[in-house]
Amino acid sequence: MEKVSMRFRNTVFLIVGLWFSGLAVAEQKPPPVKVYVPKVCLACIEWAEHLRQHGFVVTLDDTQDMAAIKKRYRIAADLEARHTAVVGGYFVEGHVPADDVKQLLKEKPRARGLTVPGAPRGAPGLDALVGTGCETGCTMLEGDGAANIVRRELFNTYLVGKDGKTRVWGRH
Repeated sequence: MEKVSMRFRNTVFLIVGLWFSGLAVAEQKPPPVKVYVPKVCLACIEWAEHLRQHGFVVTLDDTQDMAAIKKRYRIAADLEARHTAVVGGYFVEGHVPADDVKQLLKEKPRARGLTVPGAPRGAPGLDALVGTGCETGCTMLEGDGAANIVRRELFNTYLVGKDGKTRVWGRH
């Protein structure tokens, strides 16, 4: 009888220990994000705020030479967007949803980074701007002004492998 209760107690301790260790992992903060932005890009700032709202610590680095940043991280022209971020050894190009970035950091695939090419309407950072003058057309709204609705378009997040090949990481 004593052996059974000893096993039961050890099993309970093991389960409780695993549960608490799972909480500790879940509560870990993601690594900091550095976002390279061209001067006066409101959509880029909105995307940074989207990341902050999802638990990331974000710093912005205004730069006049975004071409040099794209070249440094070997981002192909057809995968480019306005801003480029760096987090946990990966690049994050464009308006990638925070959940996709979190999944990248959790799974840690052998890859260079994630990208949402261009500026798809309704993507994070492109879902609340009104009349910003963004040259990419940032956000299209429908409605009478009192109850505007963001006109969204479907977009994919792509994982860029070490070899530069892409595959769909997330569909939105």
